[in-house]
Amino acid sequence: MGKQLFGTDGIRGVAGEYPLDRATVLAFGMALGSDLSRAAPGAHVVIGMDTRESGSWIAAQVAAGLLCRGLHARFAGVITTPGIAYLTRSRDFIAGVMISASHNPYRDNGIKVFGHSGFKLPDDEEHAIEQEIFRVHDSGVSPAAAPLAPDPSLEQHYLDFLASTVSASFTGMRMVVDCGNGAAFQLAPTLFSHLGAEVHAICNRPSGRNINLDCGSLHVESLRATVLEDRADLGVAFDGDADRAIFVAANGQVVDGDAALFIAARALHAAGKLDGGVVVATVMSNLGLERALQRDGIGLLRTPVGDKYVLEEMVRQGAVLGGEQSGHIIFRQYATTGDGLLTALRILETIRDSGMSLSELTAGLEIYPQRLVSIHVSQKKGLNELPAVAREIADCERVFGSSGRVLVRFSGTEPVARVMVEGPDLARVEEFTNRIATAIQKEIGA
Repeated sequence: MGKQLFGTDGIRGVAGEYPLDRATVLAFGMALGSDLSRAAPGAHVVIGMDTRESGSWIAAQVAAGLLCRGLHARFAGVITTPGIAYLTRSRDFIAGVMISASHNPYRDNGIKVFGHSGFKLPDDEEHAIEQEIFRVHDSGVSPAAAPLAPDPSLEQHYLDFLASTVSASFTGMRMVVDCGNGAAFQLAPTLFSHLGAEVHAICNRPSGRNINLDCGSLHVESLRATVLEDRADLGVAFDGDADRAIFVAANGQVVDGDAALFIAARALHAAGKLDGGVVVATVMSNLGLERALQRDGIGLLRTPVGDKYVLEEMVRQGAVLGGEQSGHIIFRQYATTGDGLLTALRILETIRDSGMSLSELTAGLEIYPQRLVSIHVSQKKGLNELPAVAREIADCERVFGSSGRVLVRFSGTEPVARVMVEGPDLARVEEFTNRIATAIQKEIGA
């Protein structure tokens, strides 16, 4: 039987409702404690959270559950997900727990677990923890936990690490930072200011309920307007837990994860540091990225959607750079997960060292028109069972040939089919997107 609680990015749901109700969260802490104590009784686990109002009580319940099994929690307070991953592998922690639902609205929350390696737990270990959660929960637990006191030295340790990856200051650079009212609301302005940049921070007043609200990496309209108004050199927006970064150039151009991969890959390749000469991305990355990298002799490997799959392929290939169109970029020289702050440092460094603007660095990247639509379905079937859909896909592939792509996949968490079409001609892209979506709607639409 597959996992029921853990998805590709931990346990996620509405805070206060199963499986993020107090009793189940306490059971999670106890189950994780049982799993970890077999290898290291009495060990320490680091816990962090983003700015959601539910984060404090979830963290406290996890810590109480760990204590029930003889383990001790250190609380980093509000910190980024990659910050917890870094602390887990660089300090004497057997594991790290991050309380966050990333780019989701404030009502949602989640629990992510990292092993001492800084990597997320393997599937079989998550499955074993799930079974123990069910056992503990069924035996009856009484949630009760004291508030946790954060240790500011943990945040400082992470900031010191990030600063140590930069060879020279960013003095003279003017930047706007959209903190998304999330985990980076203090870290990001502090880091970039410390490194010499002139920083205008926006969306840096979290209320517990405004995380990702019309701001951050999914909503860059305010960032773009502020960059243009301030005549800044660039802007950067982070999501709720700051593992993603999306940029805005001085001319207002939005620079997404594909463009960031393009800039980083070319810089590493020119320095002779792009091991294997490949970049790992997902099936959603634009065909224009693949073509642009090819011109520089750089290969692009694709994985299913999800940073977990990107990282697994990077490890297999020995690749040092990978990521997603969403702005989730992994620099394996420094990190085991996507890190928005680290990504911003690498982009700033490339701008500084090249003497070029952000828009100039993306000049060789031609983004193909791309459309993505979602269709609610009554059931999920293989394409071989949907002849009308298969015919439309085949027709699209015949017309575009090697100059376009079509991707039809079912969501892993919702009753939804997603259709993505890209090619050189916007009108034809929209035509085939609509034709394929209509065929799906007729055959299995909800």
